[in-house]
Amino acid sequence: MSLKIRRLSTRSPDFWPALERLLAWEAVADEAVTSRVRTILEAVRTRGDAAVVEFTRRFDGRDVHEMRELEIDAARLEAALDRIPARQREALAFAAERIRRYAEHQKLESWQYTEPDGTVLGQQVTPLDRVGVYVPGGKAAYPSSVLMNAVPAKVAGVPEVIMVVPAPGGTLNELVLAAARIAGVDRAFSIGGAQAVAALAYGTETVPAVDKIVGPGNIYVATAKGMVFGRVGIDMIAGPSEILVICDGRTDPDWIAMDLFSQAEHDEDAQPILLCPDADFLDRVEASMQRLLPGMPRADIIRASLAHRAALIQVRDLDEAVAVANHIAPEHLELSVEDPQALVGGIRHAGAIFLGRYTPEALGDYCAGPNHVLPTARTARFSSPLGVYDFQKRSSLIGCSPAGAHTLGAVAATLAEGEGLIAHAESARLRLEKDEAR
Repeated sequence: MSLKIRRLSTRSPDFWPALERLLAWEAVADEAVTSRVRTILEAVRTRGDAAVVEFTRRFDGRDVHEMRELEIDAARLEAALDRIPARQREALAFAAERIRRYAEHQKLESWQYTEPDGTVLGQQVTPLDRVGVYVPGGKAAYPSSVLMNAVPAKVAGVPEVIMVVPAPGGTLNELVLAAARIAGVDRAFSIGGAQAVAALAYGTETVPAVDKIVGPGNIYVATAKGMVFGRVGIDMIAGPSEILVICDGRTDPDWIAMDLFSQAEHDEDAQPILLCPDADFLDRVEASMQRLLPGMPRADIIRASLAHRAALIQVRDLDEAVAVANHIAPEHLELSVEDPQALVGGIRHAGAIFLGRYTPEALGDYCAGPNHVLPTARTARFSSPLGVYDFQKRSSLIGCSPAGAHTLGAVAATLAEGEGLIAHAESARLRLEKDEAR
């Protein structure tokens, strides 16, 4: 079966409307999903462990009766680390160390300064107390997701990281458990879906309530995260994976084809896009895709993604490619050009930017160092990759000297009276009056 890949050109008068239609994606659950998730959340909130066990039996097909059967103890994580092949163990450790080293550069530090009158101002940075990491399970296993979510939390100083991972039929992935051990996960539970999100958000007799929930999941997980936001923090509501490649037409077309495949194989809604000024090169990339696709184990998923959401776009030049990329605000952006540094300064909106022909996006997914939890669906216009700063809080520090209270009190009282908040004005003025009476 031949591929059908959309071709667009910026020279076409209807290019921008066509691009908008291509990019359109709404992360909205239908009413049936919303209603079901709401019921699950309420059941877990009111019935705790019993509800989690009940939903795990029903949705994951597991013969469990007590919550203690669903906790994965430290010895089990350690055993998984010992059990996996040495090559995988070394790869996990290598990736974790690179992620940790990069994350160390992101740590926010407390600071303060003293003004001439003795008033102290500053900022105190503290880690969150407890974080929940949701790790997808079932059809695919994502040990990389464990590392990308748990390692920055630990670098931030979070004392307790709780992992939840579904185990359909009771099957746990050894690589995921080994990754949890390497990343420093403190407690782990083999639960998933909306019930896992609810357990983390509300707490149960066994699962402690967390301050923030991070990690990807299906529509039920995403919907549940949206519903519990406010009681707990969340990282984001992630949409399908995206890759945008800007190429000057001089990279091996097989490389570009496989880079596009690397995101298309995630799911049918993933979005691979190529921008290039050279129409002949777009033809060569399409020919590579036609030739390489039959050898892909997930060929059906890739084909659906390419048919529904992919595009090969001819631009006038690389400057226009940058302008189109900024409009798209992709999750992953590859600058597969001779001089990527000449373009990167013009990129304003992208989750992660991969520089040069030898930097495929796949390296960022696993072991380059920067986090692979990235904004999707054009949200890179206003949001950033997951990082250590997502697991830290900032508290303002204000300490007035008598002289500072005199100066600030007079200004505060004047402004408070202007707002009609007399108690505010008097609170500020009392210090001022006491200072004047001395």
